[in-house]
Amino acid sequence: MVRNDTNPDDAVARALDALTFILNDPLRAGRFLDTTGLTADNLRKYLTDPSTLAATLTFLEAHEPDLIACAESTGHSPESLVAARRVLEQTR
Repeated sequence: MVRNDTNPDDAVARALDALTFILNDPLRAGRFLDTTGLTADNLRKYLTDPSTLAATLTFLEAHEPDLIACAESTGHSPESLVAARRVLEQTR
């Protein structure tokens, strides 16, 4: 059984894993920056900000194939990534 509950520390870790997944693909990274409006400098500055991390997971949720690929790559279930986004949105 997959647990979908998460705490803020787990949510941050999952979002950082997801961000690493995104940034390891140049096309996906470019789409992420374009979609979120972030620049590389903003991303570095706000790397651990809950809003930035939630936006990372929202980006993946908006395109299910990316969400599934990220889940497979990071070992997190898609549901746990969505749960992490919810937790991060509550900690803003």
